[in-house]
Amino acid sequence: MNHLYLCSAQQKRYLALLEDAALPDLQITEDISKANIILADPPKFAPELEKAENLQWLQSTFAGCDALFAKPRTDYQLTNVRGIFGPLMSEYVIGQLLTLTRHFAHYRDAQLESRWSPVPYQGLTGKCMVILGTGSIGAHVAKTARHFGMQVMGVSRSGKAVEGFDNVITNAKMTEAFSKADVIVSVLPSTPETRGLLNRDTLSACKQAILFNVGRGPVLEEEGLLDAIKDGNIQHAVLDVFSKEPLAPEHPFWTHPFITVTPHISAESFPEQVFGIFVDNYTRWQNGEPLNYQMDFTLGY
Repeated sequence: MNHLYLCSAQQKRYLALLEDAALPDLQITEDISKANIILADPPKFAPELEKAENLQWLQSTFAGCDALFAKPRTDYQLTNVRGIFGPLMSEYVIGQLLTLTRHFAHYRDAQLESRWSPVPYQGLTGKCMVILGTGSIGAHVAKTARHFGMQVMGVSRSGKAVEGFDNVITNAKMTEAFSKADVIVSVLPSTPETRGLLNRDTLSACKQAILFNVGRGPVLEEEGLLDAIKDGNIQHAVLDVFSKEPLAPEHPFWTHPFITVTPHISAESFPEQVFGIFVDNYTRWQNGEPLNYQMDFTLGY
């Protein structure tokens, strides 16, 4: 018999899904020390990790598991959720991009003042989007951008071609890509290699680009961004993730005229989608098969 411990902000919904699924040889326990399987939100569960004495497999309800990677323990299998965030992330990026390029905020304010005030604009066709990270999320954003006629360049460690991108280059050529970019989108995880990757030096290659950070907060050096905006390299930044969350009320990003802040909502983990991944992995677990979406403690993703 497997014993499952659940730890999530969506606790009631996951409990209902588990009850309906009636998975074989699986018993829910409120005793964390008895659990060999855990389904959890990483930030919520991380403080309890050492109490899980019999843990063998942890299914994260998030894509990112930074809170767990920050812990020294690695004697269990860790799987995350993938393949469900691409559409949501694409909606967020394109929605915010159109809001900026078509001046929708201006028209909202003008309407409140009963003011007829057209502003010149350019369409997205022919614009260059550079996406840092060419996994499932990056590839989906790329395909959506190409639907709008944009040229899309990917940046990855390998530089390997990926469907949906016009071309993919290696990290070593990143600043070369930035010099051509109208829009930059980072969907990168937080790893030793990526932390602080977007800094004053790398962003200085930009020429009035719009920057999105929707992957992980530590990828962006915050002071470097402020410098890049001041120097004219970045015309606007749309930020959904931050090094410290929630963002402190006194943080300068809140009131900066060229920064848009949202509270880590670009692509939420909906329980029904996450649970489908868990059920598939549980079937694999029962059959002794390799689990999907295993994370590497060494690489950090």
